[in-house]
Amino acid sequence: MKKEIEEREREQRIGRRVGVETIRTDLLETFAYAYPKNPVEICTTTGEFSSVCPMTGLPDYGTLAITYVPQRLVVELKSLKYYLLQYREVGIFYEHLVNRIGEDLVAVLAPRRLQVEGRFTSRGGLSTVARWCWPVVD
Repeated sequence: MKKEIEEREREQRIGRRVGVETIRTDLLETFAYAYPKNPVEICTTTGEFSSVCPMTGLPDYGTLAITYVPQRLVVELKSLKYYLLQYREVGIFYEHLVNRIGEDLVAVLAPRRLQVEGRFTSRGGLSTVARWCWPVVD
């Protein structure tokens, strides 16, 4: 009982966070890539990415880079921005974050290849880079 009370008090102190199940992929809009025979690499970067540490409830900040080669579809940037903004209140580890974003984008775009890289700000003297690639090469 004491542990439950302490957990509830901790959550009240650090604010509200939501689960990854609240992320809506239907926000992602696409348009047709007019040159499917001519591969082009698209790299979209945001230096204002934030999510929430699932352990502490504190905000995590970083730079997110999404690099892909389209097959037939390109993601519309405004919709990508709104998709990424959803993570501001989501409690998720870095490693899970890049996996989730990568899997969502592969499902929507079906690209030739895709990489999601998160460079997260230093915490306790440790900086973290998490990178997810598709297709997976063993």
